[in-house]
Amino acid sequence: MNHATFLIEYVNSLILAVMDNLDKEILNEIQWVFPLVPQPYHEISKKFNISVDEVKKRLTRLKQNGILRQLSAIFDTRKLGYKSSLIAAQIESGKLESVALQINRHPGVSHNYERNHQFNLWFTIAVPPGSDLKTEVDKFKKIPGILKIRMLPTIKLFKIGVKLDMVEDKKHEIAPTEEKKVIRNEKFVATEEDKEFIRELQKDLEIIDNPFLKAAQKLGMTEEQIFEKLKNYEEIGVMRRFAAILRHRDAGFVANGMIVWKVPDERISEVGEKLGAFPQVSHCYQRPVYPDWPYNVFSMIHCKSETEAAEMAKTIQSQINVDEYKILFSAKEFKKIRVEYFVENEFTLKDKIPA
Repeated sequence: MNHATFLIEYVNSLILAVMDNLDKEILNEIQWVFPLVPQPYHEISKKFNISVDEVKKRLTRLKQNGILRQLSAIFDTRKLGYKSSLIAAQIESGKLESVALQINRHPGVSHNYERNHQFNLWFTIAVPPGSDLKTEVDKFKKIPGILKIRMLPTIKLFKIGVKLDMVEDKKHEIAPTEEKKVIRNEKFVATEEDKEFIRELQKDLEIIDNPFLKAAQKLGMTEEQIFEKLKNYEEIGVMRRFAAILRHRDAGFVANGMIVWKVPDERISEVGEKLGAFPQVSHCYQRPVYPDWPYNVFSMIHCKSETEAAEMAKTIQSQINVDEYKILFSAKEFKKIRVEYFVENEFTLKDKIPA
């Protein structure tokens, strides 16, 4: 472990030490079920039998400590008409950081990590309706230091939805026990009204008594109309959920493992569906293969150590019966934000990275 990694983990351990079991119980709850009512923190206070001031105080502290990243609507990129892809890149030795900083300037790049592989930089990019994804990705090829780029868009989505289990004694059995959420199949094309609504509801929710009131007033709606629209968005898959998003590393989940599987073509759907049913798997996709990249099913797990992740992968492997797989851990996080939908900025390369 290098000095920088040691310091990060030491600071994280200090942050985690000030969290008690109630903090963890609240975080578990609001990662998946956040009350869509005018006074949501009052509802949370009733559930945990504490005062609303205590709820707000705890959540404010968790935000200040960096564990709670955001409370907001989580929208589905593809349903909004955006095109997106995971990109694997091989970067020349000694140029990884400078290339990553250049790539980070693109407003559609939300996640960017160094991973322990020949393809040592992995990032996600999303572009708005009317933009060409390949054209945007091709811009990166002009950056000095990039040796290879592989576009790995989603062919089939089996699962997306991070929920970090903060309570140690409530760990799920490592087995495919989750049921897939049923979405009503309905075509959606965002109107200008939808876009304005999404711009407001993707913002971080304030920790105040009536946090939805400001958005309602700006949109010319009542709070109840906001909740009705969000519920409809969820039913048709435009919104995945309204929930808390945590910072994995600050929450103690330092082993961010991307397990990639080489699955026979005829078993991809079966294996993907089964992987998606594991509570420990937050994301699962089918992606394309290349001569130098044979892995076609991707699954993400978040653990507190690489040893725990390796053991979890073995347990999962024994249940899906796929022999060839790798775990790629993130060695460094260069960028991690939420995509801001319908807030576009054009990207052009610059010779120098701003200081």
